Amino acid sequence: MSELIVSPHNTYFKALKKLAESASTRREQGQTLLDGEHLLLAYLATGQVPRQIIVDESAQDHPLLAQLSQVPVLRLAHGLFNTLSPVKTPTGLMLLIDIPQAAAPAAPQFIVLLEAIQDPGNLGAMLRSAAAAGVEAVYLSTGCADAWSPKVLRGGMGAHFATQVIEHADLIAIAHAFPGKVCSAALNAPQSLFAADLTESVAFAVGNEGAGLSAELRAAASYEFSIPMPGNVESLNAAAALAVCVFERVRQTVLV
Repeated sequence: MSELIVSPHNTYFKALKKLAESASTRREQGQTLLDGEHLLLAYLATGQVPRQIIVDESAQDHPLLAQLSQVPVLRLAHGLFNTLSPVKTPTGLMLLIDIPQAAAPAAPQFIVLLEAIQDPGNLGAMLRSAAAAGVEAVYLSTGCADAWSPKVLRGGMGAHFATQVIEHADLIAIAHAFPGKVCSAALNAPQSLFAADLTESVAFAVGNEGAGLSAELRAAASYEFSIPMPGNVESLNAAAALAVCVFERVRQTVLV
């Protein structure tokens, strides 16, 4: 059994705490922490092996420990574990993992371009919708929230392991190189999303929650549409708008 860490001043514990809280540390080390049973199972289903298991002293009989018997275990006092865990109700088990190296699809048919999405909850929800709809890759511009932060991971609920998540992407270059239709939403566009032919290669570009798409990315799009909203609201949340878009593509290609 591994040694139990009980002090918040322990050097390794402080390093883990910094990893949990700092995007630059995650980027520099290429690592992140996973907590929440659904997220852990989604990661393990990919066949990848974590660097380390971090376990609450009160959860030493967690069933996943037997499944991961070859992985080093770090034991934390209950209070330290709860301090480190990003979830309200910790499962008693966290994984320290290497952030997967994303690979852009060679012949993309369905991708999403996200520009300056700053709210972690929004970004997590968008990744989840994209993965559920079968999007092959999600490209994030510089200025987006850190995709591997605890809040985005929680919102994604395993989406990070079901689609390619490519950060710090040059969205303008990707839009120009994309072989199919690059679609962007605009409140006053005369064409409706539901009138668009989305049966071929499609990329959806979605912009910042407040400012929308930059003029440059909007100009790089080949098809601009609006989402009909008969209700008395001005606009949709960015995550909701993307969900409508990607599942309209699903409706046209899968459910016909």
